[in-house]
Amino acid sequence: MSTPPAAPSPRRWTALVLIALAQFTVIMDTSIIGVALPKMQVDLGFSPEGLSWVFNAYVIAFGGLLLLGGRLSDLFGAKRIFSAGWVVMAGGSLVAGLASEVWVELTGRALQGVGAALIAPAALTLLMMLFGSRPKELTKALALYGAAAPAGGTAGVFLGGVITEYASWPWVFYINIPIALVVLALSPSVMPSSPVRRGSVDLAGAATVTLGLATAVYAIVRAPETGWGSAQTWLVLLAGVALIAAFVAIQSKRREPLMRLGIWRAPNLAGANIAQLLMAAAWIPMWFFLNLYLQQVLGLGAFASGAALLPMTVAIMIMMIVLAPRLMARFGTKPLIVTGLLALAAGMLWLSFARADGTFWVDVLPASLLAAAGMSLAFIPSLGTALSSARPEEGGLASGIVNTSYQVGSALGLAAMTAVSAAYGASEIGDPDALTNGFSAAFLGAAALAAVGAIASLLTLRTAPAHGQKQPAGANAA
Repeated sequence: MSTPPAAPSPRRWTALVLIALAQFTVIMDTSIIGVALPKMQVDLGFSPEGLSWVFNAYVIAFGGLLLLGGRLSDLFGAKRIFSAGWVVMAGGSLVAGLASEVWVELTGRALQGVGAALIAPAALTLLMMLFGSRPKELTKALALYGAAAPAGGTAGVFLGGVITEYASWPWVFYINIPIALVVLALSPSVMPSSPVRRGSVDLAGAATVTLGLATAVYAIVRAPETGWGSAQTWLVLLAGVALIAAFVAIQSKRREPLMRLGIWRAPNLAGANIAQLLMAAAWIPMWFFLNLYLQQVLGLGAFASGAALLPMTVAIMIMMIVLAPRLMARFGTKPLIVTGLLALAAGMLWLSFARADGTFWVDVLPASLLAAAGMSLAFIPSLGTALSSARPEEGGLASGIVNTSYQVGSALGLAAMTAVSAAYGASEIGDPDALTNGFSAAFLGAAALAAVGAIASLLTLRTAPAHGQKQPAGANAA
């Protein structure tokens, strides 16, 4: 990552708006399709199990290529890769919106994921270039950046409902095109530049980690149909594990790997990334199945379903921007990460008691607000800890790793909970009782993942200093 400029950039706050918009958009694209899924299923002919691949095609490409995106950002400059990512994102959005067959839709979604994998690490690197030398401003910048991610996830649900209700589902993809054009027009004048560096690109590492993730997710999603005890399930799963092991072996031997393995010896880096991974593994299945519960069980329309989750968006933005930084300054990061993950688990557990004849006010709103509070408390402290744990010159790598952890958790968590929900009846479309049983099982599984994340954070994270205490060299204010 390039050394931050000595003098503050006069346009750094405008640049931060674009960086936050980038984070908002790439995460929004994981959730905006949620409300549109039932109509997409009918129009394109997706099976109930295959429907999750509209999400997974994006997240696998996104998560699997983030380390490559970070490496390209370091070599060619974050500003250039940031812009290139938006071009790819816009192209993938056009393909996904025009799709009339399943394979075309999944191709467009994968292209969107490739664009996101270029945008996300470059955006975080640009943020650190602009604010890394000013700890007080960095705290504010990280709070806005952090709020953009879960806010994008839940706002995507609302926007998806509005678009699906009043336009048509292809517009959940087309919306990215004008956003991309605005960002591409403004970026050249507000984003900091960095020189091109010499170095190699580890394409073998990028290929093995992406294929390994895709294979593992495919095995989990297909398991309810092929059987958890079948040879096919375990052979495909073992192939995915073997590919990921090959990735680790490649990283250990290359002079310029995508991920220097020694970085994991940095205190708190592993613990913070485990927290991000398990947080995403619980959070993403929640909105995915909550959307389906609202529409397929409670009978809400696309707009009403999106509006039903709007309170979560408002709660997350307020708590992340206003409350979380103050609590971090007083108590430090570890207590907030553990408490937040426990609150997220409690919200998921509460949702697991949803009834087939339930109501939004009783069965959804209180539990979803508790889950949002947990996400708000845990997200920024774990993100800041992951970034500040690495050496300053490896900030770009640290940003790629933490983004990868979140997206891998998203993909594997949704794949696992899709399998669980199908096993408990969620594949019985039209039967509210069976659907509710399946969704409840997914919520309960997500609660378990968040609880494991809280325990892991408690055991692996060192206590970070609160405000006023001496911080280690290289740590940021988050």
